[in-house]
Amino acid sequence: MSNLFSQIFTPANFSFMMKGLGMTVMISIGAVFFSTIIGSVLALIRTYATGKYRIFGKLIAAYTEFFRCTPNLLWILWIYFTIKGNKVAISVFAITLFTSAVMAEIFRGGLNSIPKGQFEAAESQGFSFVQTIVYIVWPQTFKKVIPALLSQIITVLKDTSFLRMVDIPEFMRNSSVVMGSIYDVRGMMILYGFEALCYFVICFTLSLVVRGYQKRQGAAPRKVVRAQSAVESAG
Repeated sequence: MSNLFSQIFTPANFSFMMKGLGMTVMISIGAVFFSTIIGSVLALIRTYATGKYRIFGKLIAAYTEFFRCTPNLLWILWIYFTIKGNKVAISVFAITLFTSAVMAEIFRGGLNSIPKGQFEAAESQGFSFVQTIVYIVWPQTFKKVIPALLSQIITVLKDTSFLRMVDIPEFMRNSSVVMGSIYDVRGMMILYGFEALCYFVICFTLSLVVRGYQKRQGAAPRKVVRAQSAVESAG
């Protein structure tokens, strides 16, 4: 067994796979960053476009439904073979195109959960529509959708493995290259286990970060309630 480990995890092989993992993380960060921005804008337009601007909401609805109902791999393949340029940039664009539709629905769900009375209250205090969105609605929306965002970020990280199909040097592709030199089933299982472990560590770490954030956010209101109860008791 030790011979298998030494055969698989040579310095060259390990460095090669870690470069692929770095590429996976980099593409994921780029795709999440751009799809979050685009998805936010799409959700705002679809939710609040009225009157003569309603057509934009309908177009965005068509966009989100179309991409959410088709496989991500399909768009990766289509874009890769139709657009020429930097492979990493094309990969980020392909995943962003699909993920933006999912992000738009996540944010739209958060926006729809905000009571409409908050707009009336903000207007009575002299807030414009844009100010109401920026200072009142959006912060609440973002807090509400954090669990769904985490789930989608993890999905994006795992979906980068599709890029192996178009020979992007991400983690799964580089690991497959290393596996090509292994002719023992046990060695292949070890390598598969290593791949699973790497994905698990990254995704579970993200999950812990968000859980910690949610606990801190949940603890703040409880502290306020306890403080108010203490004041009332003292009175």
